[in-house]
Amino acid sequence: MIKSEKEELIKELNEKFSRAQTAIVAEFSKLNVETVTKLRKKFRDGKVDYKVLKNTLAKRAAKGTPVEVIAQDFVGPVAIAISYDDVVAPAKILVDFIKDLETIKVRSASVQGRRVDVEGVKALAKMPGLPELRAQLLGMLNQPAGKLVRTIAAPGSQLARVLQANVDKQPK
Repeated sequence: MIKSEKEELIKELNEKFSRAQTAIVAEFSKLNVETVTKLRKKFRDGKVDYKVLKNTLAKRAAKGTPVEVIAQDFVGPVAIAISYDDVVAPAKILVDFIKDLETIKVRSASVQGRRVDVEGVKALAKMPGLPELRAQLLGMLNQPAGKLVRTIAAPGSQLARVLQANVDKQPK
């Protein structure tokens, strides 16, 4: 790789690292192509970037970004999963994918500029993601309106039932 290519890669990584909400460093070894393809597809579907790193270039690119707190983990064969919007998505995908694999291990993560260990990543994976939180919020916002509609409609429906009962009692 020539110097201009390296500089371009560093610039690209720095831009990605500076936008990252969550970045998880994973160590991998002896992965077959099929496994890597499945993992990449899951990350793509979850809108998460997955990149195998050149360690020295990644360390340079991490300077001055939220990912700098985990730059010391860029040693050996590592990859990084980066999410720009949903903080929980990469943790959920990675922890779910590697639960029965021994060839991928989480080293650490940067969550909004803070370093998180392996246990923290597992805890993060158990949290609800952005779509789930939005659904819960929408449910909480709709609940009072639904209750109001039922409360307003109750006297009218009670009156209608009383009138219908009165009509049913009348001899024909």
